[in-house]
Amino acid sequence: MAGQTLFDKIWDAHVVVARDDGQTLLYIDRHLIHDLHFGAFAALKELGRTIKRPDRIVASPDHSIPTTVTTLEEITDPEMHETVEGLERYAAEFGITHFAMTDERHGIVHVVGPEQGITQPGIVLVCGDSHTSTHGALGCISFGVGSSEVVHVLATQTLWQRRPKTMRIEVSGKLGFGITGKDVILAIIREIGADGGTGYAIEYAGSAIRNLSMEGRLTICNMTIEAGGRFGMVAPDETTIAYVAGRPYAPADAAWDRAVAYWRTLPSDDAAEFDREVALDGDAIAPMVTWGNSPQDAVQVTETVPDPAKEADTERRAAMEAALDYMDLEPGMAMTDIKVDKVFIGACTNSRIEDLRLAAKVAKGRTAMVQTLVVPGSGLVKRQAEEEGLDKIFTEAGMEWRQPGCSMCVAMNGDMLQPGERSASTSNRNFRGRQGPGGRTHLVSPAMAAAAAVTGHFADIREFIERD
Repeated sequence: MAGQTLFDKIWDAHVVVARDDGQTLLYIDRHLIHDLHFGAFAALKELGRTIKRPDRIVASPDHSIPTTVTTLEEITDPEMHETVEGLERYAAEFGITHFAMTDERHGIVHVVGPEQGITQPGIVLVCGDSHTSTHGALGCISFGVGSSEVVHVLATQTLWQRRPKTMRIEVSGKLGFGITGKDVILAIIREIGADGGTGYAIEYAGSAIRNLSMEGRLTICNMTIEAGGRFGMVAPDETTIAYVAGRPYAPADAAWDRAVAYWRTLPSDDAAEFDREVALDGDAIAPMVTWGNSPQDAVQVTETVPDPAKEADTERRAAMEAALDYMDLEPGMAMTDIKVDKVFIGACTNSRIEDLRLAAKVAKGRTAMVQTLVVPGSGLVKRQAEEEGLDKIFTEAGMEWRQPGCSMCVAMNGDMLQPGERSASTSNRNFRGRQGPGGRTHLVSPAMAAAAAVTGHFADIREFIERD
């Protein structure tokens, strides 16, 4: 008999009931909620229901918080204020854990979950946000849900789902100098396409993945949704266990020993079969930059803007032409000749301490040529960065050191591009208007973003940092 995949093991352990039509009712271990879904509580009350397991829910405002304020009272925009205040009010009413703006633990939910030890191997975790795939980096099933599903989980601590197919993406070899998880996932999406993971739960494997830090794995799983997949996972190993150990919500004492023993059983069996397998050579991955309006529109920084005329597929050619027109780029342009107007270092993709360290390494002793926002993913990340002096490196370089939040990734909190402006961004999406109407977004790693900030254009970061 074939062995089980990591996904199969966790899924099967959470099945409450399976129907003949393929729908499965899953038990949900953890539920994260951000400010944009504060209305789910009102919907729950209208149904006359209460929360099934308030102890399994953690809320943190992130999307609507301006990164220039520290208290709710300072939010002057009525809509932003309503969402943040609404989440706080309902959290108190329903008795769920809430990391308010004045709580140092608050921040982007996909940073807070792993950071607090709420995210653990072997669990099923959901959140009303598509980038919930992030948490799978710790060896769990995690996925985004819609508004009605948020209410369902609140009321029942379960959710109906259809089992996806499985895919393993193996990145072999050793990543080169200066190559990060962001470069890896952009290379993967370029390889399989923005819809290549549709219908699959993706497990990332191989020596290049194993050698990544937890921050790098979180970045890769975060952008699984950009490849069309709702589930991104990395099997738990010693890196995972060391990361979770000692965190506030992690098991302790005898419970820790039992948990670790279970986590060690989760990696896919050697005989496990996947519905699709993809292989990439990690040695060949270079610093990446997107040029179009999809994460699959990516090239190495040393390459040029592709020519649609060389694309045989007529539909793809038309999409490329439209993207180049919107992005105001010409085929054959060197990526390093493309100038930027703003730089954003942050988002649930790249706002953890390792990301900020990489950006600071490039920024140190240099001066930003364009407006640059550096936004930590949580209050705890912010504090650690300040203890390490990273904030001073950024501010001395003329960059703006902001308060935690989603910031310019979503352009709904005051941080945004103006029409026609071009950004180098460490966020996860580059579709039209994502960072502001008419804005042009290029996705890059934190080090690449910092290099663009101090030069005013895209640059190969391998020329900016020294080998350790």
